[in-house]
Amino acid sequence: MSQFFNLHPDNPQIRLVRETVKLLRAGGVMVYPTDSCYALGCMIGNKDGMERIRALREVDEKHHFTLICRDLSEIARYARVDNKQYRLLKAATPGGYTFILEATREVPRRLQHPKRSSIGLRVPEHTVVAALLAELDEPILSMTLQLPGDDYPLNDPDEIRERLGTRVDVILEAGYCGMEPTTVVDLTGPAPELIRAGTGDLARIGF
Repeated sequence: MSQFFNLHPDNPQIRLVRETVKLLRAGGVMVYPTDSCYALGCMIGNKDGMERIRALREVDEKHHFTLICRDLSEIARYARVDNKQYRLLKAATPGGYTFILEATREVPRRLQHPKRSSIGLRVPEHTVVAALLAELDEPILSMTLQLPGDDYPLNDPDEIRERLGTRVDVILEAGYCGMEPTTVVDLTGPAPELIRAGTGDLARIGF
């Protein structure tokens, strides 16, 4: 049975944040709010948690995870970022964007694109996520909470409880989230390539 923590969206209770991180460090999988949608998350080194998330989503290894980071300096630890990319990232973070970049050796091979050695990274603009990351002291391995057969991600805390109450270790409720995923931009080529338009404003990143 899942733990259910009701967090204040603007001032999350530190006791509940610490309890969540304790569960993650013990190998747990969580549902948590972001600035786009609710998401599934676990620690980077949690191979079992990664497979549990894939099983919940019914996706295979071709469906990639995103690393949820605190800030640009943490992105630069897990991805190679040149000056031009840095300027774009600085303009767009925090916010509803996911950037695909060349991974560094800090990223386990199992998380990288098998042919391109790339990884998706983002810095959400959400107080609960910021509190989790500060306490965890490393990125969250994450995937949008969109279950098989659904046209949109789950955003109703009561429905999330009903459908996932026995399938994850902790559900963090902080009211309704959006139902539109992030804007995805590939920065691995000679010029930025828009992969998906979503919550992130295209004008903010020059599209």
